[in-house]
Amino acid sequence: MKIVVAFAVKEEVIEIPLKDAIIIPVITGIGKANAAFSLTRAVLLEKPDMVLNVGTAGTQKHSVGDIFVCNHFIDRDLSHLNLPEITSELHTEHLLFSPHGVVNTGDDFVTDSEILQGDVIDMEAFAEALVCKRMNLPFVSIKYVTDIVGKNSLKAWEDKLSDARKGLQRFFESC
Repeated sequence: MKIVVAFAVKEEVIEIPLKDAIIIPVITGIGKANAAFSLTRAVLLEKPDMVLNVGTAGTQKHSVGDIFVCNHFIDRDLSHLNLPEITSELHTEHLLFSPHGVVNTGDDFVTDSEILQGDVIDMEAFAEALVCKRMNLPFVSIKYVTDIVGKNSLKAWEDKLSDARKGLQRFFESC
């Protein structure tokens, strides 16, 4: 099985030790536009069997260090429009992992306590899920919680990147 693994930044990259899998890491850049472009290019070039999004996220209701496997995605930028022709929520097919979380994606680093839907908050997963849905590829997102929204989120994220890599590495080694 050939798997493209999308990471937003090089600081999130880890080894993904999945047996009998060819792993192709891709650094997409931060934000939905960068993620969509980079992942589309990688999918067209590599022709994977599935895509994983692996990285960090904030939360409003869980704990730093929690890991979520997600196949439900909300675009917080589009959800405010209430236009039926614009998709702001996606569910994707999954392989390998049992999903149990919802990712809320937007193009801003959330630092205030505005109440948002979902378990974790990121800036790329919805765009990547949409690319995969349109290309009929299985997609799942695995997120390590680095920060609590509204509690010095940006500084906490930077400080917790090393812990995130270690936690995600342990997660994949246990699969």
